[in-house]
Amino acid sequence: MSYHIYPTTPAGERVIAVASDLIEPFRARADAADRENEICPENYTDMQRSGVAAAFVPEELGGFGLRSMHDWNLTIATLAKGDGSAAIAISMHLSATRGLAALYRASEAGSPPHVRAQKILEAVAKGEMLICSTTTERGTDNLHPLTEAVAVDGGWRLNGMKNFVTMSPLATHVATNVRMRDADGDHIANVLMPMKTEGVQQQGDWDALGMRASGSQSLKFENCLVPHDALRKIGPWGQWSTPVLVNRTLANVPLVAAFLGIAEAAFQYALEGQRASKEAKTRPGVHHALAEMEISLATSQSILARLGTQLDDFMTATKGGATATYEQGHELMKDYQSAKWVVNRNAIDIVSQAMDLSGGGGFMARNPLSRLYRDVRAGPFMQPYSPIDAREYMGKVLLGAYPDA
Repeated sequence: MSYHIYPTTPAGERVIAVASDLIEPFRARADAADRENEICPENYTDMQRSGVAAAFVPEELGGFGLRSMHDWNLTIATLAKGDGSAAIAISMHLSATRGLAALYRASEAGSPPHVRAQKILEAVAKGEMLICSTTTERGTDNLHPLTEAVAVDGGWRLNGMKNFVTMSPLATHVATNVRMRDADGDHIANVLMPMKTEGVQQQGDWDALGMRASGSQSLKFENCLVPHDALRKIGPWGQWSTPVLVNRTLANVPLVAAFLGIAEAAFQYALEGQRASKEAKTRPGVHHALAEMEISLATSQSILARLGTQLDDFMTATKGGATATYEQGHELMKDYQSAKWVVNRNAIDIVSQAMDLSGGGGFMARNPLSRLYRDVRAGPFMQPYSPIDAREYMGKVLLGAYPDA
């Protein structure tokens, strides 16, 4: 390929180097995991052993000390060349650990938030914790979680149902958004709790078109008791706020990178197949298809690299988002939506063109393109926003009509 994205930080170089070593092992396991509709434990053992799972853990606590969003995106795209299911799953875990690392650095040494974050991050570095993360519920959106935490003696009681809880069959902990109400109002809060908490019920209902090895089952929370310090308020319920805008953008952009990685893998399969064919060099249709795929891929790589650099600059300028304005939050979300639109559409087209070039062979279940063809379709519906709603949101932001919800 004539265009590549390269890491921008030393920590990113180290993480992406070990992620690259996992591409072939992931590929070797992907077909069986897809057929069995089961998450592949060996992939996560590899990511813990190699340190990928501890990418955001500060170096003094045993991790790589990654901070760059650009390099996080590239890490996920790299892993997705091997298995998109594993890439999106570990990205959920990395989202949670990135936030904990930021809290660790920002809090005063010895304070309760600092101590709690340090203990969790050290456990992640030792391979003792895997965190699945979810916001999705049927019949509502990210701003209106229906799962609710109610204050009781000793902490909070949690009740509700979450869908698409990726990596949950293997996770030791789950992070999710909930509704909580107190004297100050109605809030969206984040909770981190052990998966073994009494009342957490794994539904075992994951059976999807693609991403079949992601373990994205539903979780039911029935009278789960969590301690007071397990909840952290992040914004008003039912409304956009600066923290929610920033956190949703940071958490979701790497998921877009996974679909870029799938497209890159499909393009490489197509290119290698045509290079091995003597007839391909004399067929204009093949030349045109490969050129279109190259253009689409370079476009997607460029917009995602640009967004990654922009996010890094934003985090530096706003002290990790702490000083960002409401308007800046929406502008950031708007730019993420633009990249999501471009990458998801192009990735679907690239995989489809790779299937066209492969002929009947690509239609066979044993061909990895058939899995990529199904996996890449998961990109557009990931929230926020779906393709149906994204353009309306972007148009409002461009006009300065920043939506409240």
